[in-house]
Amino acid sequence: MISTRSFFAMVPLYFAMLVAYGSAKWCKIFTPEQCSGINRFVAVFAVPVLSFHFIAQNNPYQMDTKFILADTLSKVLVLVLLSVWAVFINGGLDWLITLFSIATLPNTLVMGIPLLKAMYGDFTQSLMVQVVVLQCIIWYTLLLFLFEYRAATLLIRTQFPGPKAASISKIELDNDVISLDGRDPLRTESETDGNGRIRVRIRRSTSSAPDSALSSSIGLTPRPSNLSNAEVFSVSTPAPLQEYRGYNGHFSHGQSNEIMLCNGDLGSGYHRSGTSPRLSGYTSSDVYSLQPTPRTSNFNEWDLTNATSTPFWVRSPVAGKISRQPSPAVPELRLVWSESPVICPNGGGKEIAEKEISFRDNCKMPAPEETISKEAVASQEMPHAIVMLRLVLVVVGRKLSRNPNTYSSVLGLLWSLVSFKWNVGMPSLVKYSIKIISDAGLGMAMFSLGLFMALQPRIIVCGKKKAAMAMTIRFICGPIVMSTASVAVGMRGVRLRAAIVQAALSQGIVPFVFAREYGLHPDIMSTGVIFGMLVSLPVTLLYYIFIGLGG
Repeated sequence: MISTRSFFAMVPLYFAMLVAYGSAKWCKIFTPEQCSGINRFVAVFAVPVLSFHFIAQNNPYQMDTKFILADTLSKVLVLVLLSVWAVFINGGLDWLITLFSIATLPNTLVMGIPLLKAMYGDFTQSLMVQVVVLQCIIWYTLLLFLFEYRAATLLIRTQFPGPKAASISKIELDNDVISLDGRDPLRTESETDGNGRIRVRIRRSTSSAPDSALSSSIGLTPRPSNLSNAEVFSVSTPAPLQEYRGYNGHFSHGQSNEIMLCNGDLGSGYHRSGTSPRLSGYTSSDVYSLQPTPRTSNFNEWDLTNATSTPFWVRSPVAGKISRQPSPAVPELRLVWSESPVICPNGGGKEIAEKEISFRDNCKMPAPEETISKEAVASQEMPHAIVMLRLVLVVVGRKLSRNPNTYSSVLGLLWSLVSFKWNVGMPSLVKYSIKIISDAGLGMAMFSLGLFMALQPRIIVCGKKKAAMAMTIRFICGPIVMSTASVAVGMRGVRLRAAIVQAALSQGIVPFVFAREYGLHPDIMSTGVIFGMLVSLPVTLLYYIFIGLGG
């Protein structure tokens, strides 16, 4: 059993989380903007330095081959099964990404190292560090690749519907295009040669457009928003008006020719301007995000008129104010976002408390053209695999190059290779400078999670059925697959038990950050982080007890 001393070694982690939760939820000590600053410190300094500290101290020449093989085999097995389901049973890439994240990517760095160390001893720290290295360098990169591939396919389908996408021979990116996730306004330019081959160039619409309708009309230079929930994804080919729909593909018409997006996260439609608009807002789910502190927009996003039409993807504002402006999509059409009760035609309206941030789309009225869109998707062709691969690799490389965790993991691994190979010690000045920040990193990471939980409107934001599905996959299916892989490679004893408990940890933070940035099931991932953090300790204790009794 866990000794009393070892058990209480885990209590400070949850204490830090509870203190942060109470400070923001009940005492109102921290505002959302201040929480964003704390989260940014954790993302840029605390967690990367903590990762470097653990990785640099781990001997890479004494890695546990069977443990690493079991962990890798379990993830590959899940990925293969989900791929078969997605391809042959029409499960789809979206659910493949989400289910893979839930089943195989636990919070090993923050929760795994202290928890497993208290349960099974100091040797498990080395095992967890090895898992962290593989997660940061391999599995998070693969996850980012899948997200960018999904974003690229959505861009191609929007810009080049039908079979003409197969004629694309080359896709180029401007140097300031970091990702296709929709966080920055984008536009495309295409050229067709004599052989019918299409060359496409993707640009940031606000920084790359030579003639800005915005700057010419009001005399201001537009700048991309740095807010984490005020993103616009724009393209240059007009789309039919019926494609103006909510996050889940639904919309409703109200009285006076209004479109009501009932708390939908995402919509698309026309904007009569050569420059894409953007909205301003702040999301409280900015945990571990690298986005700067929110700042005020320098122009009126809706006061744009032009003869051209640009379809755009846009996230709804979260500032909590009613906006009733002339619609940028169609004359005499008004777009309404409201915190007051909104009654959808199907009864899907819901009263939202002040400053509540919800991922749920409460209006579920099907679009009349949904059948047509499905037929268009069925006839959609894509560019050659090499073209898509080159595009995705470029954006993945650019995004990784701006992630502090990438540098901390790689530098930590390089230092450990040099240090343990030639027995080189880290200079004391550097060592203790890193130690100061890394000692605070674990507590600050849990503190940041507490702030994140406090700023959410509900613990379960995706509904009870989806939450139950996510928890079942996280705490039952994940350990079962890990135990199967561990037994298959011949792992027994304490290492087998540690592998199973490690697979039953709470949901990782990085997959949730990706899900929020790319707009893919953020409600499910948010529930996995919040609710999973609460039940993780009792669940892992139960696994520890029953596995110990069985062993």
